[in-house]
Amino acid sequence: METLRDILDAAARGVFPPADGGTTVVPQACHRDAGVLSFTAHSVVFTDEDPEWVHATLRGLDCDALAATMNPRFLTALLDRTGRRSETIDAMLVGDPLPGGPPLALREIEDANHPRIAYARRRRDDIRAWTAEGAVLVTGRGVGGRLEVSVEVDEDVRHRGLGRALVTAARHLVAEPLWAQVSPGNARSMRAFQAAGYRPVGAEAVLLAPAPRGVAGSAEDAGVAE
Repeated sequence: METLRDILDAAARGVFPPADGGTTVVPQACHRDAGVLSFTAHSVVFTDEDPEWVHATLRGLDCDALAATMNPRFLTALLDRTGRRSETIDAMLVGDPLPGGPPLALREIEDANHPRIAYARRRRDDIRAWTAEGAVLVTGRGVGGRLEVSVEVDEDVRHRGLGRALVTAARHLVAEPLWAQVSPGNARSMRAFQAAGYRPVGAEAVLLAPAPRGVAGSAEDAGVAE
């Protein structure tokens, strides 16, 4: 059976599910993440729920079948059934690794309790993080075990191309495709990733397991830019 990671690895190579208007349901790769991936005319729902429930719920929607998996009514039904939470629908982008060292001075963060690392651990595994002047770059394994990147740039050093330089540098730090999740409304971030050679391949809605008591909405989340 094709796994979520198989589908993601193929998409990184430019091989996508058939554009047949269908929906593929696969098991979650881990308890933390469930959700929906939307490619051109084909969706992938990754959940440990009954696949027949997924298909029946989609058939019951009064909307274009191609839009059904990202329809708010389906996402709400999936959230209610699983008891999970969600934040936004993101664009999925992927960039290939680049040879050589990063063209930017980076210092790896060794402190496991650094706020940005602590935040990332709730969403990813195998976290590594680096600092540049006024910015933080983080990589870790997220949805389906894929390698993901996020950056945070201080307000007083923005509009200087630092974000683009960071996400370009990230491609020099890895030996496999590097994924990014960007809100389509965050035009600044979308432009930075695309200028750094990341390709849009689809959209995703990730459903997160309930946060531990006392974690959701904590102050350390404030101002964090994924």
